[in-house]
Amino acid sequence: MKYLEEFRDPELAKLLAKTIQRKAEKITQIKVMEVCGTHTMAIARYGIRKILPSNIELISGPGCPVCVTPNSYLDKAIAFARLDGMIITTFGDMMRVPGSSTSLEKERAVGCDIRIVYSTIDALNIAKKNSDKKIIFLGVGFETTAPTIAASLIKAREENVQNYFVYCAHKTMPRPMEVIAGNPGVKINGFICPAHVSTIIGSKPYEFLAEKYGKCCVIAGFEPLDILEAIDMLLNQFINNRPAVEIQYSRVATVEGNPIALKLMSEVFEECTSDWRGIGTIPGSGLKLAQKYRAFDAERVFSVKVEPTKENSACICGQVMQGISKPIDCALFTTACTPENPVGACMVSSEGSCAAWYKYERS
Repeated sequence: MKYLEEFRDPELAKLLAKTIQRKAEKITQIKVMEVCGTHTMAIARYGIRKILPSNIELISGPGCPVCVTPNSYLDKAIAFARLDGMIITTFGDMMRVPGSSTSLEKERAVGCDIRIVYSTIDALNIAKKNSDKKIIFLGVGFETTAPTIAASLIKAREENVQNYFVYCAHKTMPRPMEVIAGNPGVKINGFICPAHVSTIIGSKPYEFLAEKYGKCCVIAGFEPLDILEAIDMLLNQFINNRPAVEIQYSRVATVEGNPIALKLMSEVFEECTSDWRGIGTIPGSGLKLAQKYRAFDAERVFSVKVEPTKENSACICGQVMQGISKPIDCALFTTACTPENPVGACMVSSEGSCAAWYKYERS
């Protein structure tokens, strides 16, 4: 890759669009789900839906880690923040997500020490500089960010940093993709697989989706030509009735993934059952700290009273993340729920489906 513009060439985009149009004439309909929030935003930003034939439907899935994190997690994080001598560290996209009755942003405004960091090492350094405080990092994310948290915990253990903790809510992508693949109410034909996640785990973990469920799969990059080429590749699989897992994003993603990152994850984490907002409890879809690192587990170390979890019954984030509904199907969309006053998590995050539709696809 020499220049970013190579993957935004309008003439190449037109050629790909014409190729897709010709192939689409051979089918009745195909539904493809992207399960990466960055893909969701890119599809909306570049108007990909608008240039596709009407019988090719792109729908968004549970690709935003902030969005799929349930209120119960956020409520407990807020309870931790209210403890004396506590500093909560988090990535910025968690700040404005509404919990049952408040948010991290609102709690900071009334005096809780909640700090935005740009890496887990930033959080670890805060712990080193504030030995009289307890520091909790909010571990929210997919396989993409899990290795960075693992690295910070390995470093904390090596350096005997005893006031650094992680409140872990990491989730892994293949299991919820299986739930969606087996859901007769969604009826998708294929997946645009998540690129960031795939650079870590490789393509092998998706093979069961093709073999067991007959879903076409392509790991795609984030530029408009990446996405259009991935759709073309999915059409080839679908037309020839040969579902497989292919890598369009070959300049970064590989079959085997990143062995160093995978080793870090296996050192620090083990699989567990995890709750997904709107989807429910999925066995084997989460990561918890392994026994060797339990001393850093905030849930084990700190006892807090958490308010009863409440959800806004009018918000349909859960249906949106399952691909059952679109943001425009929600009665709150653009009225009660906006980026300035978000009701649901999907409107807060820069990777959320509702945020993407609000910014680029309202017309």
